Amino acid sequence: MKKIKNIIIAAVAVIAACSVSSCVGDLDVTPIDPNTVLPEDVLNSQDAFTSLLAKCYQGLACSSSSGENGSPDMYGIDGGFGQYMRALVNTQDLPTDIMTCCWNDGNLFDVHNMTWNASNEFVLSMYYRIFFQIGLCNEFIRQSKATEISGYDLKDAYIAEARALRLLSWYHAIDMFGNVPFSDENSSVGSLGGDRIERADLFDWMEKEATDLLSGSDLAEPGKNEYARADKGLVQMILAKLYLNAEIWKGTAMYDKCASLCETIIGEYPLHGNYNDLFCADNHLFSANTTYHGDEIIFLSPQDGINIHSWGSTNFLIFASTWAVSGDPDRTMDVSTVGISSGWSGLSLTGAFTSKFEDGDTRGNFFKGGFEQYVDYLRGPSGESNGWKSTKFKNINHDGSAAQAQGFVDTDFPIFRSADAYLMYAECAARGNADRTKGQNYLNAVRNRAGVGNIDLTLSNIIDERGRELYLEGCRRQDLIRFGLFTTADYLWEFKGGVQGGQAVDAHYNLYPISPGELNANGKLTQNPGY
Repeated sequence: MKKIKNIIIAAVAVIAACSVSSCVGDLDVTPIDPNTVLPEDVLNSQDAFTSLLAKCYQGLACSSSSGENGSPDMYGIDGGFGQYMRALVNTQDLPTDIMTCCWNDGNLFDVHNMTWNASNEFVLSMYYRIFFQIGLCNEFIRQSKATEISGYDLKDAYIAEARALRLLSWYHAIDMFGNVPFSDENSSVGSLGGDRIERADLFDWMEKEATDLLSGSDLAEPGKNEYARADKGLVQMILAKLYLNAEIWKGTAMYDKCASLCETIIGEYPLHGNYNDLFCADNHLFSANTTYHGDEIIFLSPQDGINIHSWGSTNFLIFASTWAVSGDPDRTMDVSTVGISSGWSGLSLTGAFTSKFEDGDTRGNFFKGGFEQYVDYLRGPSGESNGWKSTKFKNINHDGSAAQAQGFVDTDFPIFRSADAYLMYAECAARGNADRTKGQNYLNAVRNRAGVGNIDLTLSNIIDERGRELYLEGCRRQDLIRFGLFTTADYLWEFKGGVQGGQAVDAHYNLYPISPGELNANGKLTQNPGY
C-alpha cells in the first residue's frame, strides 16, 4: 500500500462545522451534516486545522468526503462527472484533437463537437468545482488567520499551502472562463458572489500572489514537502503557465519571463528516465518530495485503490479507455493489460492525433484492435466509437507487478511535470524569446526519452510535440488556443464543429460560459461573449 500521509486521507468531519461556501451564488454550499456547530467549537487544535486542510486537497482528488460518489460536495451534479480532474479532462482534452467519448450522457457530445451552450452540465461541473475549491481554500485561510489557539505551530505553512491550492484553481478559472467573480479570504462568508474581475486584472493578482508565495511565505521549497502536498514547485509552474499564456490572458507577451522560470524548474526537476513509469500504479515513486526525493512529477492529485478513489481522475481515464464490443473479439480489450477487472468502453483517440506519432515512440500507447484509426462516428450501433484507445494510464506497477486493487486504481494524476517546462522553454525559444540552442536541447531531451530522433525547433513541431507528450493531462485546449488552432480552420480533426471532417467554429468557444445560475444570483457579472 502507498505511504500516504494523514493529511491526504484524513476524514474531514470538521468541514461540517465551517460555513464553507464558494463565491458562486448558485453554489452556496451548505454543510451536508445537519448537526452543525460553530467553527470555533471544533477548530481548536492543530490537528483540526490539519483535517480542514485535508479537505482542500481532497477536493481535487475525490467527489466527496464519503466515498467515490456518496454525498457529493455539490448538489445537482453527478459525483463522477463532477470530480475535479475528470471535469478538467472533459473541458481541456475532450473538445480537442485528442479524444472523443461515445457515451450519450446528457449533452456530452456537444463538448467534443464544440457546440456547447451556457447550460451544458459538463462545462458547469468544471465551473462549480473550481469555485467550490476556491471557497474551501478561502475558508481555510480565513479561519486560520482568525484563530488564536495555542499549539498551531504550522499555521503559516498551512496557510501558504492553501494559498497555493487556491492559486491552482484560479489558474483553471482564468484559462477557461476569463472574466470571473472574484473572492478571497477577506470576502464575506456566504455572500452571493464577488465582483467581476477582468481577466487581465486577475492575471496581475495571480502574478503578485505567486511571487509572494515564492519569496515571502512559509511554503516548502521545491521538492521539500510531503508526498502529494503543495510546495514552491507547484507555484513556479502556475506562474510559468501565466507567463506562457500572457499574450492571450493579459494582452502582453511574457515569453521571456516564462523561459527564465522554466529554466529554474528544469534545474530542480530532472526528466525521469522512462516515460511510461509516470503513468503507472506506483507513479508516486517518481514525484518530487521529501519521501521519494527529486523526480519529474512536480505536483499530483493522488488516487489509491484502498484509501482514495473516485469515479473521476485516473480511474475515469483507465476504465473509460477500455473496450469490449459484444460479439466482436477483435474489438474486445483484455483489461488485465491495464490492471483492472472490467471496463467502461467510452473514450477513443482521434486519428488526427494518433497520426502524429512515429513508429517507435514509446508514448504511443494505443489499443487498436479492430477499430479504424479515424473516428467516423461518435456512437456506433454497438455503442462503440471508432478510433484507437489510449493505454497511457495503467493500474499496473512500473515493474509489471499488480497494483493493490482492481476495482479502483492506484495511479495518481500528474497535474504538472517537468517535461512540460522543457517544452515551454522550447516554445519560448521558437518564438524568439529564449536561447535557441537550449530550446533545441530541451526539445531533443523530451523526444530522445521517448525513443525518437531530433526535430527542428519550430512552432508547428512544438505544438505536435506537446500533444504527444502531454495528452490526457488536461492542457491541450489551452495549447491549441495559444497557437491559434482551437477554433479556426487552420487545423481540423474529426467532428470539430459537429461535422465528421471537422470545420471552424466561432471564436467565442475559446472561452467557456459563466454559469447562468451565477449570473442570475450575482448582478455584478456579465456573460462571456457569444453565450
